[in-house]
Amino acid sequence: MEEQDKDITKNPLFNRGCCSVPSGAKKVFKPGCAKLNTFDWLDKIKHPASGENQVFVEVRFKNNKKEFYRFSADLKLEPGDIVAVEGSPGHDIGIVSMTGELVKVQMKKKNIRQNIQPLKKVYRHARAMDIDKWIASVNLEEKTIFKTREIAGGLNLSMKINDVEYQGDGTKATFYYTADERVDFRELIKVLAETFRVRIEMRQIGARQEASRLGGIGSCGREICCSTWISSFCSVTTGNARTQQLSLNPAKLAGQCAKLKCCLNFENDMYLEALKEFPGRDIILKTKKGDAEYQKADVFKRIIWYSYLYDNSSMMAIPLDKVKSIIKLNLSGTIPENLEDYAVTLEQKTEYVNGMDQEELKMFDEEFK
Repeated sequence: MEEQDKDITKNPLFNRGCCSVPSGAKKVFKPGCAKLNTFDWLDKIKHPASGENQVFVEVRFKNNKKEFYRFSADLKLEPGDIVAVEGSPGHDIGIVSMTGELVKVQMKKKNIRQNIQPLKKVYRHARAMDIDKWIASVNLEEKTIFKTREIAGGLNLSMKINDVEYQGDGTKATFYYTADERVDFRELIKVLAETFRVRIEMRQIGARQEASRLGGIGSCGREICCSTWISSFCSVTTGNARTQQLSLNPAKLAGQCAKLKCCLNFENDMYLEALKEFPGRDIILKTKKGDAEYQKADVFKRIIWYSYLYDNSSMMAIPLDKVKSIIKLNLSGTIPENLEDYAVTLEQKTEYVNGMDQEELKMFDEEFK
């Protein structure tokens, strides 16, 4: 049995999410650290309407694909169960990722209404024959990707085939691709249908989705977030980098997908909250030695760098509380002698964000749209 378990874990089927398979287990899958697994925080909470049947369930498939299904009340489902669900056409095989009241919460969050868009059905628990056919289909995916790339290259199509997902019954294959321009793949579909003898569906994805499917190691030394835990993408702009006082260097800010790194969003809210205590960048500090303008800030050390208008090359690091006191003195009509008395360090100005002119900044913004 141990040898059989070892063979199971090597199967490409486990690309659908890493799961634990104890020796001698009756079930192939058990909920583990799969990316699409969900913590059910309503698991121990009973619905106030006792006896109400739970007829909705969430099922996960390959990569980031999740869908909601309805099932009959006599069918008992638990997270980790392999089920046969309604496909188009035929049936598909998926893994239950969520049951109970939390499914209704997620459906409401995603604005899915049963009376407007009827959900597909869960037919049954997957039989041994269903799973065998599913595994056989999954084993074909890697070979299909390479063969499809050869065919697309032979047709001189400017597109990149990133991934292939076979339906559980082996009657349909979905091809995921990226392309810079619109691609006429009608001839490609004909060739693929003749080659693989299945129904073909082409689906275009973005650069971030491509990186999520292919995976990789980020500049932080860890596996990229989109392939390990991020399942939905938020907009990332160069404004996030400016808020965090980062130099607009494309080589450092771009991720595997050649777009701005998703991690620029992680601490952005904290920076926005902390910067509320900082004075505006347009405020001029007046001294008898000369007026000084804002250059940059260190949010964590609560320090702001200023330089005199007549000498932008030299900067002075002044603690935030002292900057506020200088501003307060200026508002009361008092002019300090100089800023050096308040500075903790002096340094020479280097090329920073402001080192780019407006045209360069515009080109940089356009590059990451």
